[in-house]
Amino acid sequence: MLNRVILIGRLTRDPELRYTPAGVAVTQFSLAVNRSYSNQQGDREADFIDIVTWRQLAETCANYLRKGRLTAVEGRIQTRNYENAEGRKVYVTEVVADNVRFLESSGSGGGGGSSMPEEGGYGGGRSNYQSGGSGGGNAGGSRYNGGNNRGGGNQDPFSDDGKPIDISDDDLPF
Repeated sequence: MLNRVILIGRLTRDPELRYTPAGVAVTQFSLAVNRSYSNQQGDREADFIDIVTWRQLAETCANYLRKGRLTAVEGRIQTRNYENAEGRKVYVTEVVADNVRFLESSGSGGGGGSSMPEEGGYGGGRSNYQSGGSGGGNAGGSRYNGGNNRGGGNQDPFSDDGKPIDISDDDLPF
């Protein structure tokens, strides 16, 4: 059995950080995620999905996420129920996140505080996600060339005068 969810959307409100009686941090926020189709009037609709994070991830989300920020969430769907003040049973479906990626820098402004995802805004979000949120698609090349540029414009980046190349495990994509 498998219960995995991956969402990319914009926060509809600032995260709410609380602590359990045992002192465990928990943050709740909501993501607006565009549907892949338009309605009969030609408008794009969105789903508003509740997200819950726990412990250190909850504190990080509360500190760095704000309304309108483009965010990727990975986790699992959870349903729970409780009795409200009127004695009725209330059912809640939410995503319990175990991985959250901030797809925009805090200075970029994202949706400008908008509670709805921008039309077509996910293309840039995906490229930011793939490039690690750095300023553009050429960041990896400029980072690499900056360390071993000996004046040649088209120099082989893997040649090092016959010496072994030091690559850490953190640099490998697998």
